[in-house]
Amino acid sequence: MTLREQMQEREEAMLSPLACKSSQSRGRARPEEECGIRTPFQRDVDRVVYSKAFRRLKHKTQVFLQPEGDHYRTRMTHTLEVGRIARTMARALSLNEDLTEAIALGHDLGHTPFGHAGERLLDEVMPGGFAHYKQSVRVVERLEKGGQGLNLTWEVRNGIACHTKGASAATLEGQIVRLADHIAYINHDIEDALRGGVIYPMDIPLEVSNVLGFTHSQRIDTLVADAVQASLDQTEIRQSPQVGEAMLALKEFMFDSVYTNPMAKGEESKAQDMLRCLFAYYQKNPDALPGDFQSIRAEEGIDRAVCDYIAGMTDPFAVETYKEIFIPKGWTVL
Repeated sequence: MTLREQMQEREEAMLSPLACKSSQSRGRARPEEECGIRTPFQRDVDRVVYSKAFRRLKHKTQVFLQPEGDHYRTRMTHTLEVGRIARTMARALSLNEDLTEAIALGHDLGHTPFGHAGERLLDEVMPGGFAHYKQSVRVVERLEKGGQGLNLTWEVRNGIACHTKGASAATLEGQIVRLADHIAYINHDIEDALRGGVIYPMDIPLEVSNVLGFTHSQRIDTLVADAVQASLDQTEIRQSPQVGEAMLALKEFMFDSVYTNPMAKGEESKAQDMLRCLFAYYQKNPDALPGDFQSIRAEEGIDRAVCDYIAGMTDPFAVETYKEIFIPKGWTVL
């Protein structure tokens, strides 16, 4: 018996009957020989972490565009925080931590430069629209590894596709990631907004703090513990009514005070104008797209290739590309 098979036996013995065991996976789009050591979901974690799209997350906006300072979140630190919250919940509920982690680490691979401002712009200019969760699936199915994709298991791809809106994930592990994503971003965005002077502690509604807590760690602890307790029957991942209402009120506060605050978002229109110019430029000059995107251009059209290229850019790469194309260079005497 291989080490992988031994681990899969332990999953059968130790995990909840409603957990998604790796031995029961629906498999991959392209069948592969199993690893002797790692389960399929462990392999998916590794494939995501070693992907180029994952590495680029460190230079993509979470909320604040290119903030000065080392302690503001990026899309990568957000992803890591989602992973930790999700694994804690999965372990407490005896669900599959490896599947949960794979979904969590892959959920934002398709996010644009400049956060949701970039996403809104691509949704506007891309025929048929754009959504980062759909693009995340596209990254793992089509764009990574020179167009081969990562060939992840069905359960991981389903969890990524369902992490933000629409139908719930088919697995409890995928449902955990959806809630963990909301818990993470609301709370770390509060911390970043406090650090940036966009809001102050006394601004947070008292009725919310009385339920969730008054500090970052208290809020996360309350939200995680509540979700675990409310989901013990494992029919679905849920929150208690009281905590769910408090979290909804906290989201509304953040949208009113941070996500639409000109102090935090005043530069977003400039970022969108820049991406709009880049999109139009590559539409008119598709030969300027890198070689990796020429096959997409041939198979799926220019717009799709341009969208994939721009969605994959980091914030600084988008800025430098814009400068290279549109900003005149000074003349140098040789």
